[in-house]
This record gives sequence, C-alpha cells and structure tokens, in this order.
Amino acid sequence: MAGILETNLKSLPFLHRGKVRDIYAVGDDKLLVVQTDRLSAFDVILDDPIPNKGKMLTEMSNFWFKKFGDLMPNHETGIDPVSVVSPDEADQVAGRAIVVKKFTPLGIEAIVRGYIIGSGWKDYQKTGAICGIALPAGLQEAQKLPEVLFTPSTKAPAGAHDENIDYAEAERIVGVDIARQVKEAAIKLYTLAAEYAATRGIIIADTKFEFGLDANGTVHLIDEILTPDSSRFWPMSSYQVGKSPESFDKQFVRDWLETQPWNKKAPAPSVPQDVLDQTSAKYAEALRLLTQ
Repeated sequence: MAGILETNLKSLPFLHRGKVRDIYAVGDDKLLVVQTDRLSAFDVILDDPIPNKGKMLTEMSNFWFKKFGDLMPNHETGIDPVSVVSPDEADQVAGRAIVVKKFTPLGIEAIVRGYIIGSGWKDYQKTGAICGIALPAGLQEAQKLPEVLFTPSTKAPAGAHDENIDYAEAERIVGVDIARQVKEAAIKLYTLAAEYAATRGIIIADTKFEFGLDANGTVHLIDEILTPDSSRFWPMSSYQVGKSPESFDKQFVRDWLETQPWNKKAPAPSVPQDVLDQTSAKYAEALRLLTQ
C-alpha cells in the first residue's frame, strides 16, 4: 500500500494542509479533518508516507476521545465523514477522517512529561531543569520523573520549530485562567492514560495535547490525542533506565534520520521502504495493545 500523502476533495472548501492533517470546511461551524499518511520528523514533512498511518491514528484518537469523553468537552460531532463528501471521494476519508466542531485553537501546545527524554533530557543536561522547572541532580536518560511535568511549547506553523516555553510565558499567551485549566486537564488526561496503558504493557513517556475555545470561551480538547504521532510509547518489556528505549512511535524514523547526513531542513532524505513498513508495524502493534 503506497499510502495517501495528501487529499484532494472538491466537494468541500479546502482550508489548510498541516504537517499530517488536511482540513476542509463543513458549513460555517464544523471542519472535516483528514489524517493522511504523511509523517513529520524534526518539523519537516517527509516525502514518503507511512502505510495505513492515518487510519491507525484516527482509530486510536477515537478510542481515547470515547474513553475520556466524560472528563472534559471535546470537538467530536459524531457525524460520519463519508456523509459530508461526494461518493467518489469516500475512499479519501473513510476510516481516516473526523467531522469536528470548529473552535479557536490556543496559541500553545500542552506537553506533559512523565519521563525524561528527548528535548527535555537535552534541556536537563544543560540546565538541570526542563522548561525552567528545576529537577534533582543525577537523573538518567529515560528515567521516570519525580512528578508529572506540564511543559508547554509554542505552536509553530508547518516548517517551523515549536519552542519550549516556561509556564509564565504560557500564561502570557493564553491568560492565567486558561493556562491553569489547560495544565490541570493535560496532567489529568496524561495520568489516567498512562495508568491504563501500563495495564497493556505500554509506558507513555510523554504526550502533547491541543485545546481550543468555543464562542463562550469554554476550553475543549481538540486535534488528535495519545497517538504515536503525539506521544512516546515504550514497551515495558524492554524498558531500561539510562538509554533511549525502543518505541512504538515515529521515534523509529527519527533514529534512522539521525544516522543520515542531513541538516534537518527540507527536503528530508528518502526513507527506505523497510523503515516505512517497520514504522507502520509499530503503529499497528500499539493500536492493537491499547484498543483490543
């Protein structure tokens, strides 16, 4: 299966093509969000699709939205995506799209960390802190943090890099009350998801949530949640403190890219088919373990 790099729907007004999702207008108050098989690594969109990725991400997000539906309001409408496009376009959206309420996205991404890895590990090595939050000395790579951390970042457009910010900057961007609501909701969602995933043999090392506001200023959970694209999933069976664990997510592609002579600017190197297929298999395994 070659995979879908981008959609081309004519029956709805096209709005935006993001790193992974294509977005179309459904009337004035709803959106059709299509998960393509594109993969973004180091904020660069790869030219090679991950087979079946969009459908797996959609199924996993839908699982979590349903599981946490009573926890806080979200963007779901329950409308069948196939019903809002013309019949000849059904194959572009079936299983990989969702019709959502249209909200105003916040200007930050809500990152929650339960383990020290990635940019957090690099930050800690340099400063002894993550996003300005001081941590005990002597922590090792991939170690569980003493407490779950909320470490927001800016929300950069496609091709630009998100930047970690401290909580005070998040308050400045979205306001004190909204920042508090987002922090509390993100930590609660992560904690509950991590507890559940642990029963299925998966460690959720960290994750990213996005939130939006309705016309009344009420905070809603939007975008995708707790997928291999927005989270680090580690198998418990092989986890070891002190080294970067193998993962069920796109870290597999990141690790391959790190071995290439590449400056992490577009265009990215062409990814071999076996790396694409192995990445797809990791997404599929995470989906099976978490949802079946």
